[in-house]
Parts: sequence; C-alpha cells; structure tokens
Amino acid sequence: MIDLHTHTVFSDGELIPSELVRRAVTFGYRGIGITDHVDYTNIEHVLSCVKKAKYMEEVMDIRVITGVELTHVHPAKIAPLARMAKELGAEIVVVHGESPVEPVAPGTNAASVICEDVDILAHPGFLTTEEAQLAIDNDVCIEITARSGHNRTNGHVARICTEIGATMVVDTDTHSPDNLITKETALKVAMGAGLTESQAKQVLENSVRFIE
Repeated sequence: MIDLHTHTVFSDGELIPSELVRRAVTFGYRGIGITDHVDYTNIEHVLSCVKKAKYMEEVMDIRVITGVELTHVHPAKIAPLARMAKELGAEIVVVHGESPVEPVAPGTNAASVICEDVDILAHPGFLTTEEAQLAIDNDVCIEITARSGHNRTNGHVARICTEIGATMVVDTDTHSPDNLITKETALKVAMGAGLTESQAKQVLENSVRFIE
C-alpha cells in the first residue's frame, strides 16, 4: 500500500506522525504521505513539524513523504501557495478538491489541475472532462478516495478519468487509525469505483513514482 493523503495532529488527524507511520507499517504500507491541512496561516509551522517525521525512514521499512493538503484555499491563491509549499520542503502537494460534501469554492478543481506544483487533486467531486484533460497536460494525479462522504463521486471520477486517460491514485484521507487500509482493500475501492481488476491494479501502481 502506498497512501499519499493522510493527516496527523498537526491538522485534524488523531495521531502524531510516529504512531500514524507505525500503524501504517503494520498494514503493509511501503509509503505514506503526511499531508496535513494548510493555508497561508499555518503552512510554515506544519511543514517545519512534519518534515521531522523523515527520521522514521531510518528505523522503519517505509518511505515517509512530507506534504501538505491545501484546504479551502481560494482558487486564485492555490498556485502561489503550492509554490510556497514546495519551496518550504514539501515533497508532495495535494489540493482539497470540490468534494460533494463540503462547500469548496467553485473553480478549485480547475485552478489545481493547471498548477505545475500540484501533484494530486483529492476527492474532486463532479470532475469535468476539461479538468481531467488539464490534469493530463500538467501531470496532476486524480484521487479515488476511500474516505466516507468524499467517495460518493468515485464512480463518476473513475469514468471521466478512464475515458480520457487521466492518471488516478487511491488514497485514504486518513484522520484516525481505523481509516488506514491494506493494499487489498485499496484494490476493492478502485474496483468499487467501476474499474476492472487490471485497471485497478494499474491505478495502485501509479503511486509508486512518489516513493522512488
């Protein structure tokens, strides 16, 4: 399992990084992205803390990826904040997409998929074909999520991405211990979104590049 979207106590997660990573190891994780929620008010603090979690790579067989999730940031500010995140040491930048269960500003998806510093558009809700094409053009991955609520549009997202060839990844958006999943469960999440078994296996492989 490679999970590129998780949270700790540095935003709204329940676990400190060491416990999150240790629990991930017991689920067979090869890599985990710690991507706490940030905006302009807390990005420096969060990254300065989360970057220290890299020490666990020295004592555990797992790749720990320092990241952030830009959350409810105005679309006009996504690109400069994503650039700031990379300059501050983020290895991965996730953007909180237009989930059907939260009042995310319209235009967030579009602003994210044209940004060269964004790596993953998370739970994008009713993703459009045009947005998916821009994601291809700018090498932005589209998330199929295991998280309840956000996952209501997984089938729609998978269909749009499959039709035009956009790159998908499966993540958990973990906030608590019981949100972590095995690779086998991740495969079921992808297949539950309407993908064939072979397509689902390829989607899981798409995350490998982030740990190499």
